[in-house]
Amino acid sequence: MKFLLSKFASNEAAASYVFLLPNFLGFLVFTSMPVLASLTLSFVDWDLLSPPKYVGFQNFVNLLWFHKAEGSLVANDPLFWKYFYNTVVLMLVIPFSMAGSLLVALAMNQKLRGITVFRTVYFLPTVCSGVALCLLWRWIFNSDFGILNSFLTRTFDLLRLDISPPGWLTDIRYAKPALMLMNFWGAIGGVNMLLYLAALQGVPRELYEAAEMDGANGWQRFRSVTLPFISPTTFFIFIMSVIGGFQGGFMQAFIMTGGGPAGATTTLEYYIYNNAYQWLKMGYAAAIAWFLFLIVFVVTLINWRFGGKLVHY
Repeated sequence: MKFLLSKFASNEAAASYVFLLPNFLGFLVFTSMPVLASLTLSFVDWDLLSPPKYVGFQNFVNLLWFHKAEGSLVANDPLFWKYFYNTVVLMLVIPFSMAGSLLVALAMNQKLRGITVFRTVYFLPTVCSGVALCLLWRWIFNSDFGILNSFLTRTFDLLRLDISPPGWLTDIRYAKPALMLMNFWGAIGGVNMLLYLAALQGVPRELYEAAEMDGANGWQRFRSVTLPFISPTTFFIFIMSVIGGFQGGFMQAFIMTGGGPAGATTTLEYYIYNNAYQWLKMGYAAAIAWFLFLIVFVVTLINWRFGGKLVHY
């Protein structure tokens, strides 16, 4: 054994492979093999109880194909497109959450006494249990005794307005905005804030001083110095937020609304879960997952193709 170790130590390439081996085995067992298994499942019909039955591309046909009904095209699976729409709508909060994260990062970048405490407070929701936060927001949005509707009721009474607060999680019109508000609150002080904070601290101070000497005001310095220097971070955050948006939404919907009302908060991730573990359609769930992967892959390529032109290195 000592001889082998000495041989490995004398060969840097072999030693590096030894150090990489645990991570490679973990990736092989816990990532690549499940991915290949899901690809295989997308071509079978399997209910977890009976043996899998090979159906070829039938799962994808059922998912994506349209047929004529009463003179118009109808999707084979209209629920999929409805939940795809829900997923995209919930992602509309991404630009606002990015702007909020940047504003918070600008505030946290000030040299003030106790600024570390404020940074910790803003980041605290990120390290808290997601389930606990969902339960907290479900109480806030409760239409009967929630703190938000209680505040709105008192405000309307003071203004003498004959308006009833909405049912945030029970009304189709307000369910998605409620989840978007919750996601916005959780995102502005999270990891994106830290990334922006790190990027802001990397901007050379002499550029601000030079711009100030040239007569640039605060907005001009922000637009001409800050934004170009943090554009790589902005691009990275946008890419990861879009990917996370397509893959997210399960926990909030599962805990707060159960996917309702009338499927208004069901996302593609939740639909995959329902097909796999509620309706025991493992093959169909795998087909949805692979189509979702294709969507994320294409959108990411488009972002890299066009969004990269806006980045200054």
